[in-house]
Amino acid sequence: MKFIYLKKTKEGVSIMLVTTTQTVEGKKIIEYKGIVFGEVVAGVDFIKDFAAGLSNFFGGRSNSYEGELIEARETAISELENRAKNLGANAVVGVDIDYEVLGQGGNMLMVTASGTAVIIE
Repeated sequence: MKFIYLKKTKEGVSIMLVTTTQTVEGKKIIEYKGIVFGEVVAGVDFIKDFAAGLSNFFGGRSNSYEGELIEARETAISELENRAKNLGANAVVGVDIDYEVLGQGGNMLMVTASGTAVIIE
């Protein structure tokens, strides 16, 4: 899985390559900057929880939970990217994304993205 983020800045377009692989095909890693993380803990509100319960009872997909999951994952990856940029990296390799359920009622979702910030040529 490979993600390439393009963000417009005052200076132009900023590119950060984020990949689950340990290397970038056709590129050489010239410097390792360190391990970076992006973490998100998101609560699922009562309405989404209720709608998910109906999906569970009647069958089918829970769009409310899927939406929360997608948003949390994208935010965690964005935080990972920002922390890599702060280290001077232009790529993150070996990205792993973990999901956990937290809280007394299991109504909190934690998404953690981790990887190695590097400079590639």
